[in-house]
Amino acid sequence: MSEFWLISAPGDKENLQALERMNTVTSKSNLSYNTKFTIPDFKRGEHSAGTFPLLTGFVFLPKSLIRRMAQSVVEVMEDAKGKVQENLLANGVDLTSFVTHFEWDMAKYPAKQPLVSVVDTLAKQLAQIETDLKSRTAAYNTLKTNLENLEKKSMGNLFTRTLSDIVSKEDFVLDSEYLITLLVIVPKPSYVQWQKTYESLSDMVVPRSTKLIAEDKEGGLFTVTLFRKVIDDFKTKAKENKFMVREFYYDEKEIKREREEMTRLLSDKKQQYQTSCVALKKGSSTLPDHKVKVTPLGNPDRPAAGQSDRERESEGEGEGPLLRWLKVNFSEAFIAWIHIKALRVFVESVLRYGLPVNFQAVLLRPHKKSCTKRLREVLNSVFRHLDEVAAASILDASVEIPGLQLSNQDYFPYVYFHIDLSLLD
Repeated sequence: MSEFWLISAPGDKENLQALERMNTVTSKSNLSYNTKFTIPDFKRGEHSAGTFPLLTGFVFLPKSLIRRMAQSVVEVMEDAKGKVQENLLANGVDLTSFVTHFEWDMAKYPAKQPLVSVVDTLAKQLAQIETDLKSRTAAYNTLKTNLENLEKKSMGNLFTRTLSDIVSKEDFVLDSEYLITLLVIVPKPSYVQWQKTYESLSDMVVPRSTKLIAEDKEGGLFTVTLFRKVIDDFKTKAKENKFMVREFYYDEKEIKREREEMTRLLSDKKQQYQTSCVALKKGSSTLPDHKVKVTPLGNPDRPAAGQSDRERESEGEGEGPLLRWLKVNFSEAFIAWIHIKALRVFVESVLRYGLPVNFQAVLLRPHKKSCTKRLREVLNSVFRHLDEVAAASILDASVEIPGLQLSNQDYFPYVYFHIDLSLLD
């Protein structure tokens, strides 16, 4: 299971014996795996009830923050989603190992500092990560949306898709006062009919001016050159014969601008997250492939419009700055979250068990979901003496509180906190 129970009990002889009984029962019954959870003794004079509200004031921030960061990693990695979990680490190790072998970071959060100062350091650190996450993900989502909008133009059939990546300057008669080149979509079964009749659909059609430049599953895109004065008449006759004239004006500057914009967006997105060369060679694509294959004809240097944009990119290695930032700061946020859990255990243990500070924290990892009710009953029975009223209410009513996130003194005779890693699955 990917959940932990973090509890504490007084450190006197009676309660240490109770902890031993708990370990014995849970081990024999295979209910949970238990380890000591070491929490430093913080500076005296700061163990006040006023510190607890400071902790609870931002208790939901780190959990929400790391969930959003994990989701951002999923979105950025896209086709490599199967490798997301191996990128969600804390201090270089998997999350379960970090929690199980937790050690307070004295260098980052000195225990000799007043407790309020430690809490303030954690709060400022998380607030800064959240601010940076918002700005970075907003920029990435804008980039992704712009790229998807350009992608959509390259999807669909010849009636709807952009033609800028299909046609070339050589396909048109340009800068002529009298002549113009039109693009006509002809159904595949009508190719022969088109070749036989296009010159007679209207007066003043240039003979042998048609050329098939691209086709998809439904039909082909043909050029035809004629005099400007007969455009309307030609369009009418073409429609009567089920030939569709595509409205298109060849603007070299606009086509170049659109292609450069696509290249720029692809490059910017690639810089945020780069798939390895190995993955590219296996055919992975960060961007969706076009659903309709459109094959340009007569120009081998022109890329197929159905080719995925990722395949057009040069192969690269490594990680982009956004993915690197997410990995580093996910680790920082997760570590801060577990430190906050430790702080809350400390403060609540002091408030409940009093001074001098003397308690033992234990981390329990239930073996199965089905074990949690029985495990709770064992804990409530072993530590019943800590709060007879609360323990009796649980045992008598068989109260179960699945998914409990915070300690609840009305239900538990011992200090209890829940750590749920399933929120990152």
